[in-house]
Amino acid sequence: MPLGLEDKKAIVAEVSETAGQALSVVVADSRGVDVGAMTALRKKARDNGVQLRVVRNTLARRALQGTSWECLNETFIGPSLLAFSLEHPGAGARLLRDFAREQPKFEVKALAYDGELIEAENIDRLASMPTYDEAIAKLMSVMKEASAGKLVRTLAALRDQKQGEEEAA
Repeated sequence: MPLGLEDKKAIVAEVSETAGQALSVVVADSRGVDVGAMTALRKKARDNGVQLRVVRNTLARRALQGTSWECLNETFIGPSLLAFSLEHPGAGARLLRDFAREQPKFEVKALAYDGELIEAENIDRLASMPTYDEAIAKLMSVMKEASAGKLVRTLAALRDQKQGEEEAA
């Protein structure tokens, strides 16, 4: 069913608004993937703060015009699924990378982060970014190791000082 001009304007406005809030965007081709798998992907996406949109290429180009995601325009060939990461930059890339491993017909075309186009082969670059909680856990681990190391050095210095006093006496 053809879309009317008002419907097209609404889609462009909606996608443009979502793009303005997104931290990263992934473009994929979902041809050949069954409906059940796509439904499961959409549920996982909602749970991970990722918004999925299937948009006509011309409307996607128009919606991303003037945004930092405009670098994706060349990837809009054939059916395009857009994954906007709204809470964590790596969430969409991680989700679609894992889905592509399970579904051989699913293809990630490209992704963008901070206005930079990233080729699909380099999806791990964005997908491997730690989440906020993972980053805090790593930081706490490093701080804990550093403070434990300082304690060990202090105890060793005290031991050496006592040994020096015993030898002097």
